[in-house]
Amino acid sequence: MTLPKDFIEKYQEILGAQAQEFLASFEQEPVSAFRTNPLKKAQKVFPESIPRVPWGHYGKISGKSADHVTGLVYSQEPAAQMVAQIAAPQKGMRVLDLAAAPGGKTTHLLSYLGNTGLLVSNEISKKRSKILVENVERFGAQNVLVTNESPQRLAKTFRDYFDLIVLDAPCSGEGMFRKDPDASRYWHKNYPAECASLQREILVEAMKMLVPGGRLVYSTCTWSPEENEMVVSWLLETYDTLDLIPIRKINGMVDGIGIPEVARMYPHLFKGEGQFIAHLQDGRQLSAKRNKIKSATSRLSQEQKRLWQDFSKDNLITEPSGTLQTFGDELYCLPAELPDVSKLRIARNGLHLGTFKKKRFEPSFALGLALTSDQVKRSVALTDQQFRSYVSGNPLALNVTYLNGWYQLLVDGNGVGFAKIVGSTIKNFFPKGLRF
Repeated sequence: MTLPKDFIEKYQEILGAQAQEFLASFEQEPVSAFRTNPLKKAQKVFPESIPRVPWGHYGKISGKSADHVTGLVYSQEPAAQMVAQIAAPQKGMRVLDLAAAPGGKTTHLLSYLGNTGLLVSNEISKKRSKILVENVERFGAQNVLVTNESPQRLAKTFRDYFDLIVLDAPCSGEGMFRKDPDASRYWHKNYPAECASLQREILVEAMKMLVPGGRLVYSTCTWSPEENEMVVSWLLETYDTLDLIPIRKINGMVDGIGIPEVARMYPHLFKGEGQFIAHLQDGRQLSAKRNKIKSATSRLSQEQKRLWQDFSKDNLITEPSGTLQTFGDELYCLPAELPDVSKLRIARNGLHLGTFKKKRFEPSFALGLALTSDQVKRSVALTDQQFRSYVSGNPLALNVTYLNGWYQLLVDGNGVGFAKIVGSTIKNFFPKGLRF
């Protein structure tokens, strides 16, 4: 790989005797890894666990595999997995992933929350927010609001709201050069300082949304001190209630430059790509009487209520918890205790339950992914061959006749959506945009 001359000189100065080994690591293959999804009922044993990393494994996964399509696994390199592991939200928390696409950290945070509390997953880019929604839905979480907003507009709605904020900030991307060599072409010696200016702007808005006593995890996928330790120093100087929480160094992580409490990951020391992480605690006193947020009210018509209740009675053992709301003909279940989000651009308004169509209710693909097999009354297990045929858009012929109606389709025990069975035929309801 051809690295910029100024980049080489910069890290020769920063790393000294380690610079040669560091620069040589760019000629090695990037490290692939994935996480398993604890929200899924049917788990598997995978080889090559990452030491001291819950759910983490080395290796590649296929986007066309049943494990990927059902959301059992999520591809994420090892250094990136450290961010949510350090954040480690407790169940019931209100959490913000402020720059969330494509969804690796969001889905990892959801693993800790376990369908409790609330995660607001934000991505300012409309195009990237669509990818984020797709990954969140596949993961099967029910307690997520995906927004497509600027930090400034979010801060107006979520003032003093979140127990934990994770900002994996837009950065110069030095730690991704090995995965994406083209990224090195955009790098110049002033680029890290330019990125740092944006990072500080975002952090000003993030601090407005942090509840007194809350935690902030700041990370980048770069090694530049301008974007890392210098930004952390600025945070500590600007907000005198913030203190650093020391990060335990595992698997080759090292102390920050001049700030031992933060963590750096270099590819010649850590089996993964580049990452920087700082963990901060706000020292303000949290009021014993936390402000209560009035939950959104249901807007269903009487007919819509009846259609949903009929579907639920016939098909579900356990309903998703939250507030039912319609947006046009689409039915959603919103997480509890949301403030008024009507002025925000929403990419995923909670869990999409389905669509009202001509006096009937059709369950969504997302609902069939989110529910486990013990939460539905009727399911059908597909073979590997049937799965491959189904995801390519074909109806399936069964050897036996079933009662007509909706069934959750299962692959290796995990849901791959709902489908309607008529006699001995499974009609195809796999989304056209996802077929392969």
